[in-house]
Amino acid sequence: MAIAPIRQPYRFTVEEYLTFERASEERHEYLDGIIYPMAGSDSPQTMAGESEDHSTICMNLSVSLGSQLRGTPCRAFSKDTKVRCGPYRSHTREGLYAYPDLVVVCGPSTYHDQVRDVLLNPTVIVEVLSPSTEAIDRGDKLHRYRRWLPTLTDYVLVAQDRPLIDHYHHTAAGVWVFETLEGLHTVLHLPSIHCTVPLTDVYERLVFPPMAEDATP
Repeated sequence: MAIAPIRQPYRFTVEEYLTFERASEERHEYLDGIIYPMAGSDSPQTMAGESEDHSTICMNLSVSLGSQLRGTPCRAFSKDTKVRCGPYRSHTREGLYAYPDLVVVCGPSTYHDQVRDVLLNPTVIVEVLSPSTEAIDRGDKLHRYRRWLPTLTDYVLVAQDRPLIDHYHHTAAGVWVFETLEGLHTVLHLPSIHCTVPLTDVYERLVFPPMAEDATP
């Protein structure tokens, strides 16, 4: 997610955002009429980009899940894929269009329109947390994903500074169950896509202080 909104004279409609975004060389997210530049763009607000640890975790997860999904009806998408969340009305100024760090879709992908760059049916969404994005990842995104994405079975929040994952799972009974995984000895289970990822794989090549590595729930 972006660090701060672009200075705007008014709130953009969804169609105005999509027109702007598809012509832009940089990535931006959209939340209720406000356009946010993604970390790593060339604007002064986001020149720092994402951290090395953030990039490493994303790559580790992509490799692990991607390899397990080979030969299955599910596939993983990179952080360049947008997800739409909420009921669609072209001229509204409400809704969320986001670029998750990792998305898994099972079965044929459903798209917003013929451009095929906005997914509607994610099964798993993964976000790697950072200080500038954690509040919205745990707040607006969590609330809207659970309310407006009926295909979503798993929302996974991955910490950078220690081996810690918060996992929200939507059960077959229609109940959201929350689990915290803490410590390199734990394993992330994603039964909806038949994948398991040890936290040692998630955090491979990262170095934590001894207390962080040995953390237990």
